[in-house]
Amino acid sequence: MEVAQGVHLLEATEGSYAYLVLGEEPVLIDTGFRGRADRILAEIAGIGLRAQDVAHIALTHHDVDHVGNAQALAAATGAKVWASQGDLPYIQGDRKPSGLRGLIRTLAPASPVAVHETYAPGGRVGGIEVLPTPGHTLGHVSLRRGDILFAGDLVTSRGGRLRPSPGMLTADKAALQRSLRDVGQLPFQLVCPAHGQPVARGSLWEALADRS
Repeated sequence: MEVAQGVHLLEATEGSYAYLVLGEEPVLIDTGFRGRADRILAEIAGIGLRAQDVAHIALTHHDVDHVGNAQALAAATGAKVWASQGDLPYIQGDRKPSGLRGLIRTLAPASPVAVHETYAPGGRVGGIEVLPTPGHTLGHVSLRRGDILFAGDLVTSRGGRLRPSPGMLTADKAALQRSLRDVGQLPFQLVCPAHGQPVARGSLWEALADRS
């Protein structure tokens, strides 16, 4: 589903949406739950891209519903996989998350992912700006292209409203509040979260302060 010119929400990843951003170096943002690689590739083909046209896979954080198909898709496309330094050990399988995240990882395991590059401060991936937004995980990032924010799990949307990352899955609530404040100072018009449909920003971001 094209949500803006050159930006596609991949319906094969329903439940934890990934986005394909077209351009000179197409970027896949997140990869959804494990076991959907073939459906994702079929949807990419339906958009008009060959698998090998995907240049980058940008992971917002280490949760299984975001990295689930990363290794399979990297193998199929030859894309360069990007992640934050803070979440790298969990993505590559060098460290296991604890608490509720550890339980989820046990029930829905994700294959270790070979990460090619880590995000640099103020860096870009395929022309898309990378924004450090710790809180949900300590290495969580969001991405921004023009007036579109790819929020990962920084926020969710429901009923046309935005909500902060759920508290029970927030690694650092104070950091999350700072990330919401810092991102809110940036210009963007469309919010594309992993959970829930994309929504126009309007005054919704400012209303997050009352919910965080």
